[in-house]
Amino acid sequence: MAELPDSQHSARATRTGYVALVGRPNAGKSTLLNTLVGEKLSIVTPKAQTTWQRVTGIHTTGDTQMIFLDTPGLLEAADLLQAAMLEAAYGALREADLVLLVVDATRPLEELDERSTLDALALADAPRIVAVNKVDLVPEEVARVRVEWAVTRLRAQAFSISALRGTGIEPLRDALATALPEAPFLYPADEIASAPVRFFVAELVRETIFERYRQEIPYSVICRVEEFREDQDPLYVAVTAFVERASQKRILIGKGGSGIRNVGRAARVKIEHFLGHSVYLDLWVKTLEGWRRNRGELTRLGFHVPESP
Repeated sequence: MAELPDSQHSARATRTGYVALVGRPNAGKSTLLNTLVGEKLSIVTPKAQTTWQRVTGIHTTGDTQMIFLDTPGLLEAADLLQAAMLEAAYGALREADLVLLVVDATRPLEELDERSTLDALALADAPRIVAVNKVDLVPEEVARVRVEWAVTRLRAQAFSISALRGTGIEPLRDALATALPEAPFLYPADEIASAPVRFFVAELVRETIFERYRQEIPYSVICRVEEFREDQDPLYVAVTAFVERASQKRILIGKGGSGIRNVGRAARVKIEHFLGHSVYLDLWVKTLEGWRRNRGELTRLGFHVPESP
């Protein structure tokens, strides 16, 4: 009997697919993505709504390649930016081969049963698995009730996990792998992300701003890499932090430039760790008036805004 071509062997021998991580803001989706991939790809802060754009993380082991899509939290959109964030989550749900709903075990059951989450899940024509996260923060009985809710209300497999501590991750990973369709790998086995390095560098600067500022400042700042010179040592990286108002620019820069210098120092350490190379970070702050509510500016910044938010 003739031997099958390598491509047909691969298609039959491997499992591959897109796994959309969805859930309410601050459920722990980004922490879970980082844990599942084994590298920090999505920024994580204690504040809600830190993830603004879809982040793709890839985990390949043996004959399985899981392509995780971390998404902004499911919420009621209050402006065009949030409408774009919600559209990013909806797009991931439509593309998914498998939906991983992440729920916060510390939230009351009535909040987990919100219509916005259930309506979003209806967009996906794919199997679903539920990760009941933060079980290390609640009594065992509370976690058990949340798991039972997921099984009965959503008719899904459910797992108790702590993404931060790594509890319950392997059984969840095994279930995800088993549920993926048979297909050839879509990425080289050694890749862990699909976005360019510039995206992650800008996100690390934004994460640092989230960590160091309160109230409206973090939610009014978007960062973009303007220059990335790999032919220099240290690497030269120029990043612009765009704010909505001149008053925010003054706050971010700080007295005598102290604020932005502190952000730059902390962000540089993160970027050097991520790149594995010394970096000269040139950080600037510019005002982009009302960018969160301006369709043209959002599009230029890389967001997809739906026509009818």
